[in-house]
Amino acid sequence: AGRVNLIGEHTDYNEGFVLPAAIDKEIYFAIAPNGTQEMRAYSFDLNEKGTFSLEQVEPTQTAWANYLLGVVAQLQKAGHAVPGFDLVFGGNIPMGAGLSSSAAVECGLAYALNHLFGYGVEKMDLVKMAQKAEHEYAGVMCGIMDQFASMFGKRDHVVRLDCRSLEYQYFPFDMREYRLVLCDTQVKHSLASSEYNTRRQECETGVAILQKHYPQIHSLRDVTLEMLAQHQAEFDPVVYRRCTYVVQENLRVEEGCLDLERGDLEAFGQKMFASHQGLQHDYEVSCPELDFLAEKAKESG
Repeated sequence: AGRVNLIGEHTDYNEGFVLPAAIDKEIYFAIAPNGTQEMRAYSFDLNEKGTFSLEQVEPTQTAWANYLLGVVAQLQKAGHAVPGFDLVFGGNIPMGAGLSSSAAVECGLAYALNHLFGYGVEKMDLVKMAQKAEHEYAGVMCGIMDQFASMFGKRDHVVRLDCRSLEYQYFPFDMREYRLVLCDTQVKHSLASSEYNTRRQECETGVAILQKHYPQIHSLRDVTLEMLAQHQAEFDPVVYRRCTYVVQENLRVEEGCLDLERGDLEAFGQKMFASHQGLQHDYEVSCPELDFLAEKAKESG
């Protein structure tokens, strides 16, 4: 399944909280053992095919194949023999639209191989393997949220994931009187872009400054707004804004879950707007098209 994240953007790699949900867009897989030592794969959506040796798995020039080979490599690292297989995959998650088609591909293959060859790997471990596949074969140091949401989504619920402990809790998301509209800005985004890794570095820089004063801090998850305010003078203004946004966003997830428990979707919606404001002005990962849509949504609310 693809996923949407309602609140908790860029908190995952800061060991914070996220609040994703699986959506009704998915990738389908047709898979069978082929008696060789090769993966023969066909990408239905791209109309491309390739044959790859499983005896010495390594990243290739074929971008889509790397998501698959990365998963095979993780299973092999965990001591599982991966025999050759034939694979056709495709679906209706638009690529590059922020709905995590890559995580769906990784999780789908991990789940399929686990089922096909009977490895008995737990779902959360499959999630971790899919994440590592993205790190090592796609070159994106993503957090764990996308793969987790793809594997653990539940109908009529959102799921709050603690990205540090990996504890999770479902919250009711009663959509009878509301619509969640996903708008595609048509602005292609690639997580592999330098901005993503830059933001990670900016957050780490902030943590390093605060660790001098609070040695117990491990990540922005441990930071309070008071700590930031007290040491603002030591921060580069940009790094300060980045860190402030992440700390505020973690608080929004926790408060938003209380809204959902009360069934107060209007209060929850206000936090979604606040989340976008933070992404736009403090974290600076929005774009004019997205800002326009958020503004229009607010006007029609």
